[in-house]
Amino acid sequence: MSAGRILVVDDDPQIRRVMRVTLIAQGYEVNDARSGEEALEKLRREAVDLVLLDMNMPGLGGIETCRLIRADSEVAIVMLTVRDAEADQVEALDAGADDYITKPFRTQELLARIRAALRRAPAGKAAEIHQLTLGPVIVDFDARQVQSAGHRVRLTPKEFEVLRHLALHANKVVTHRELLQAVWGPDYGDEVDYLRVIMNQLRKKVEAQPSSPAFLLTEPWVGYRLQLADSTHDPA
Repeated sequence: MSAGRILVVDDDPQIRRVMRVTLIAQGYEVNDARSGEEALEKLRREAVDLVLLDMNMPGLGGIETCRLIRADSEVAIVMLTVRDAEADQVEALDAGADDYITKPFRTQELLARIRAALRRAPAGKAAEIHQLTLGPVIVDFDARQVQSAGHRVRLTPKEFEVLRHLALHANKVVTHRELLQAVWGPDYGDEVDYLRVIMNQLRKKVEAQPSSPAFLLTEPWVGYRLQLADSTHDPA
């Protein structure tokens, strides 16, 4: 049985070759693309579970490719880059990537990131909340849709998962570590920048005044809290 279907997108043929050999050895089905344009074409024709996407490609770059993929797909995306700069990390997550890894990387680290990205928010407790109302914004977790004053708002998969976990613990402080491990997995806990990017994006999408949020509140040095009246969310 396949561990999952992965599309490797990188303009370097050696990187693609190494990735293919490594991932096939771990039980994954692997296809590859030399450019963002080729990746988009393959994604239109073939279903995959995860995209390994190089950030620095000629032509259609990794960031724009990520945005175009995310515009109509919730496939898991892990960005690859040779630059270890916070600005790159922010840009990747802002474009909708699930995670980010810097070249050169250890094989085990890459495989761990892939496993984490393929693992969606756990069922069970996550299924206990169906709908959330934030002023004029209505979040339907079952349909994974958001409406604001009748207009659809698109959230990335990680934005949905962060918001859902906060909604499950409404009016309580959720620590950085708890939120990271609930959404990304048990190997995470120190990647506070991930949350900062996601929360900034969520506020832009669901808050009337993102710079002065009414719902998505920061607890300095600790975590975040979703401030709600009791009637604004619908648990099971």
